[in-house]
Amino acid sequence: MGILYWGGYLQFAQAMLFAIEEVNNSTDLLPGISLGYKIYDNCGSVARSAGVTLALANGNEIVSIPSKTSCTRAAYVQAIIGATSSPTAIAVAAVIGPFFYPSFLRTIPSDYYQSRALAHLVKYFGWTWVGAIRSSNDYGNNGMATFTETAQQLGICLEYSVSFFRTDPSDKIQEIIGIIKASTSRVIVAFLSRADLNVLLHEFLYHNLSGYQWIGSESWIFDSQTAEMDIHHILDGSIGLSIPKAHVTGLREFILDEKPLNSSNNGLFTEFWEALFNCKFRQSKSSADTQRECTGQEDVTGVQNSFIDMSLMPIFNNVYKGVYAVAHALHNILSCNKTCNKTVHFTTKEGDEVYFNENGDPAAKYEIINWQPRENGIVEFVTVGLYNPSLVQEKQLNLQNQSLIWVPVSVCNEKCPPGTHKVHQKGRPVCCYDCIRCAEGEISNITDSVTCVRCLPEFWSNERRDSCIKKEAVFLSYEEIMGALLTAASVFGAYMTIGVILIFFKYRKTPIVRANNSELSFLLLFSLILCFLCSLTFIGQPSDWSCMFRHVAFGITFVLCISCLLGKTIVVLMAFRATRPGSSVQKWFGQTQQRLCVTAFTLIQVVICIIWLTTSPPFPFKNFKEIKDKITLECALGSAVGFWAVLGYIGLLAILCFIFAFLARKLPDNFNEAKFITFSMLIFCAVWITFIPAYVSSPGKFSVAVEIFAILASSFGLLICIFIPKCYIILLKPEKNTKKHIMGKKAP
Repeated sequence: MGILYWGGYLQFAQAMLFAIEEVNNSTDLLPGISLGYKIYDNCGSVARSAGVTLALANGNEIVSIPSKTSCTRAAYVQAIIGATSSPTAIAVAAVIGPFFYPSFLRTIPSDYYQSRALAHLVKYFGWTWVGAIRSSNDYGNNGMATFTETAQQLGICLEYSVSFFRTDPSDKIQEIIGIIKASTSRVIVAFLSRADLNVLLHEFLYHNLSGYQWIGSESWIFDSQTAEMDIHHILDGSIGLSIPKAHVTGLREFILDEKPLNSSNNGLFTEFWEALFNCKFRQSKSSADTQRECTGQEDVTGVQNSFIDMSLMPIFNNVYKGVYAVAHALHNILSCNKTCNKTVHFTTKEGDEVYFNENGDPAAKYEIINWQPRENGIVEFVTVGLYNPSLVQEKQLNLQNQSLIWVPVSVCNEKCPPGTHKVHQKGRPVCCYDCIRCAEGEISNITDSVTCVRCLPEFWSNERRDSCIKKEAVFLSYEEIMGALLTAASVFGAYMTIGVILIFFKYRKTPIVRANNSELSFLLLFSLILCFLCSLTFIGQPSDWSCMFRHVAFGITFVLCISCLLGKTIVVLMAFRATRPGSSVQKWFGQTQQRLCVTAFTLIQVVICIIWLTTSPPFPFKNFKEIKDKITLECALGSAVGFWAVLGYIGLLAILCFIFAFLARKLPDNFNEAKFITFSMLIFCAVWITFIPAYVSSPGKFSVAVEIFAILASSFGLLICIFIPKCYIILLKPEKNTKKHIMGKKAP
């Protein structure tokens, strides 16, 4: 009924004949109908495949029917089986398309699944930098295109991808060898036909291209002849995909027991027999030059030949299933009435379920094969896993690593360790990158990190840049040298002022102490003690109360101090004006008025501080920007207007005091205090004018130190300029501590 076509190995033709005989002898499948066949050898040629396909589709041919007489039928066949390679099969499909053949079906999975499986296999072993060689035909080009697309999706890069066909000149082979030797990848994906690989393998052996991990397609990974050719074991450790092992009961015996005299395809088999045993049948038309006569009873099992190699049984099984698929399709057509089942779905005698999807493909399933050398030098094809794309993604690839032989590493770059991130090398594949150390304040705690993550504001990167550690909090503390020195200076100034108070108290009835209002002198000394001590509030970790107290204490104590000086200056001016005849100035600026003046000036500053504290008070603040790897604890001003109002009021009083003291500096007095107040105010103003730019430009705790220094410097300036000269006279020059001397009158 149908004429079947097969091209390739003789064993494949034998497998087809075996299946046809089973179908023809079956009483359940196509009863009363016998299948015929016609066999063509395409010799692996696309052109020849197309030619014989046209021959099958045209003209009348004599058709042989097993166990029956030959007959002449129309050559328009019902089905064509063949061939083993994708290029020839695609050529056949292209030729018969215009002849209305309804479908193109496979009994072997589509190379699409194989290509994707190879990419997932490469990804499984962590190989991201590979080379590729493909056959220069539809099989290699289409397969490698799918592999490349899937590999890119999985983050795998191809260092090179070259094509080859067995008829290419030797220069092309040398070019491929040069590319492989110059490459840095250690894994080669070989999507090659067996014939193409065997041509390359001969040259690879000559150049000793060993040390590479080969990933093979199903066309050669399970081929024993290729393994026998690999005498230098270049391909040892190869991993690839193979059609699952299969067994067809009776097929091996059918092939090995076939004799030329009883063969249903006598001509074809006779030629093979003569070549196998180097003999010649009497009636043979062969031109072989041999004297030995063939009997047809020679022992096939006694020769070393690929004909007795049953390692290709999985492919034989596919031929077997192909014949049965045609038979079942014809059976369905002949058995139906009006509505026909156009799908084929059956189970072989071995229990294999056969069906095709909407693309004409069977269910894809592959065994993963590993070439493992044994002690006798023979390579064993060891099944180390399975690939089943019908399962969920996580379970599609199943490998037993403990039984594998493979190359461990093939990457363009070593993995970037934690603390670094990947930066793509310009002009190279995405798998090639430099490992750049994370910037300060950034970390990466995983291998091959794409980016570095910035630490939170309160944290900073460690030295390895792989974790964030809490920043050290810094502030002007009593324990550090600068804080200790400022504390010592503050305490020394306070004790020095107390010492002056004691001296003044002891000699309180002497003229030099009583001159210029001793009450204001003691109040001034008390305010100086407060000025020295208020600087201590600026040292230590800032808190809510310390931030508010330090600025308020500083503002009020300094205003109290300047108010006392202003009062003393006014007293000097008023004292000399009061000596003029008819002057009533002194009654308007007596001690009561002096107290009220100091109190009023101080209360104004108190009001300014209260307004500042109630509207926007100073508060503790964590400064993350001042020092990048530390937290600077400082007091924020809250309201800058309030802060500068406090300083401005102090400056205003200081300027007034300086003006009054300057006016009184030349009054006739041997101990004119206005001179010393003028000099002290010059120092005071110079210190605080210098303070402003220094304070604004100083970072972190140094701005606090600048403020403390300004407080201490101005306080020492007032203490030394105003009171040390008096103490010098009291203690060392008591003869000058007289009313006459102070008034400028000479002794008689």
